[in-house]
Amino acid sequence: MAALMVVVFHYVALRGGWGQDPANVFPNAHLVARYGFLGVEVFFLISGFVICMSTWGRSLGDFVVSRACRIYPAYWVAIFLTAGVVTLWPQVRSVKNWDVVLTNLTMLQQGLGVWDVDGVYWTLFIELKFYVLFAIVVATGVTYRKCVLFCGLWTVAAVSAGQVDNKLLDMWAMPLYSPYFIAGIAFYLMHRFKPTALLWGIVGISLLLAEHHVPKRVADNANSTIATWPATLGVFLAFVLMALIATGKLNRIQWPWLAKAGALTYPLYLLHQYIGMTIIHGLRTRVPAPLLVAGLMVVMLFAAWLLHRYVERPFGKRMRDALKKGMEEMRRNSVPPARAGAGSASEGSLTAGLREGLPLLKEPRGYDKPAGSDRDRVGAAQSDGA
Repeated sequence: MAALMVVVFHYVALRGGWGQDPANVFPNAHLVARYGFLGVEVFFLISGFVICMSTWGRSLGDFVVSRACRIYPAYWVAIFLTAGVVTLWPQVRSVKNWDVVLTNLTMLQQGLGVWDVDGVYWTLFIELKFYVLFAIVVATGVTYRKCVLFCGLWTVAAVSAGQVDNKLLDMWAMPLYSPYFIAGIAFYLMHRFKPTALLWGIVGISLLLAEHHVPKRVADNANSTIATWPATLGVFLAFVLMALIATGKLNRIQWPWLAKAGALTYPLYLLHQYIGMTIIHGLRTRVPAPLLVAGLMVVMLFAAWLLHRYVERPFGKRMRDALKKGMEEMRRNSVPPARAGAGSASEGSLTAGLREGLPLLKEPRGYDKPAGSDRDRVGAAQSDGA
């Protein structure tokens, strides 16, 4: 639902490839579609829930590997596809140079002040920053208490960012979007354990903070002054829906196709905007607008399935295997040298003693003998090795 909201917003509510006010093309549909940007807020709300769930009982290395393999393979292919389309047909958007494309491969382009190859990529940098922040919790072991503490500290930072002229704090506190991630984490704690006044308090404060920022989000995504109450209602309904999920009210819904549809959301999100707008520009005078949008959504869903089936799944698995080997190698070679040396000395002394058939200890461990003798050294080595 969130992904389709964003797609409809880009195809129906923006000038994009239409070359005119979308109100002229969709007199009625655009009144609803212009609030479709709220799908992004829903993404962030879901992300807080899912990331907290997926990191429970896992190491930091596992977290890094799982996130990298989930977001990068499809993203890399989508970058080249989008860049190729807008380079061949630059009527809607264009790529300044290929250095921009290569920098986008890092997903860190916003931190460097480089334009996104596709307009939707700005949200990925928000997600990355959330991963980095939550990695602090993962590195120390995810627990109920640490998640609640994380939510509290992040809320304080986000509220403070509005009163402090500090770009670094604003960059990492993300006051416009942090309430959604924080509420998502609290919703997962409800789901995993049980709803409590503490968790409802976190959700309630997050909802109020999110609603406070709705007018700015509406202004940023509208070409003219429009009512904010539909967006306010939309955010509230998203929280209600997540609350129903968290408290198990929707557990009876077990439709198999939902998981398959969910798998298409990320590749659909990556592909749809600039490629879709370019197609609209090319066909807008040949195909009726409603039919063009409906057909284009079907085409984009099929393209998303291809990207998921032939890129995400196979290359994600290969990348995961390679990164796991890298993590294992790092752990294996991160043993302190002194400890490794003690183990080697112990093993060498024991092996030599057994090979020569000599008794390693002739007296009890507590015998009185001057320090530095061979037997003291062997005994110490045994103790260190153990």
